[in-house]
Amino acid sequence: MSQPTKLDLLREALPYIQRFKGKTFVVKLSGKVTEERVNLGSLAEELALLHQVGIRVCVVHGGGKQLNELAAQLGVAQTIIDGRRVTDDATLDMAKMIFAGKINTDILAALRHRGSNAVGLSGVDGNIVQAVRRPPREVINRATGESEQIDFGHVGDVVEIDDRLLCVLLDHDYLPVVSSLGADAEGRVFNINADTIAAEIAVRLKAEKLILLSDVGGIYLRPGEAETKLSRLTADEAEALVRDGVATGGMIPKLQSITALLRRGVGSAHIIHGSLRNALLSEIFTDEGTGTMIVA
Repeated sequence: MSQPTKLDLLREALPYIQRFKGKTFVVKLSGKVTEERVNLGSLAEELALLHQVGIRVCVVHGGGKQLNELAAQLGVAQTIIDGRRVTDDATLDMAKMIFAGKINTDILAALRHRGSNAVGLSGVDGNIVQAVRRPPREVINRATGESEQIDFGHVGDVVEIDDRLLCVLLDHDYLPVVSSLGADAEGRVFNINADTIAAEIAVRLKAEKLILLSDVGGIYLRPGEAETKLSRLTADEAEALVRDGVATGGMIPKLQSITALLRRGVGSAHIIHGSLRNALLSEIFTDEGTGTMIVA
């Protein structure tokens, strides 16, 4: 059987382009995805193509890896507990510089080079991400097994998304790029998990898709074993994986958050490898896809 030609691939893409024109996609980029210039350039090309064929694209990004690197350069100790960062005064200042500054501008520049009218925002702009300070929480110390009360500092929890500014931009063919900061009514700024912001924006915008670009290629029954990757799941099947103990470790909270999201009206959620060239286009415009797609 002959290999598909580029024209065959275009034919395969056509019904998807027609189906998704005018629909909203929220794409979340991790810090690891955006740190390499070549990778970011390739990814910007794919985002620009989605934008050019009439898909309303909203990008959300974090930058934990770059924040760690800046903290090391400046000699600011970082405390990560159970995968969550304690954000003290110095770390919040660095998060503002890295998230709303360097990474956001790098993404905008890459998109500008590909001809997209992108607009850089943080969740503080236009009151997009309304948040409250996360209260101290009980966390189990894995080393001792003891429960500890942890104050996460300037870490916020999302209360509400105000989508008016995002809708104005999307309606006028701009591509918003939102960094993972938010604020409360008193103007106190918080560091907020980018996955959470992306999910809440996707719900608010009634997005067709939430696409999570990460450093893993999808959901695996056994981490690291490529043949155990799940290509497509329903929300019910995802819940069963958690309930039956098949899902383990970090897969559990990811599946729980995604199934909750789908129950709130988002069409589908995708987890794909952000450093693989054309992974985003393959996931959206081909029958086979590249990552894991979870549907309501």
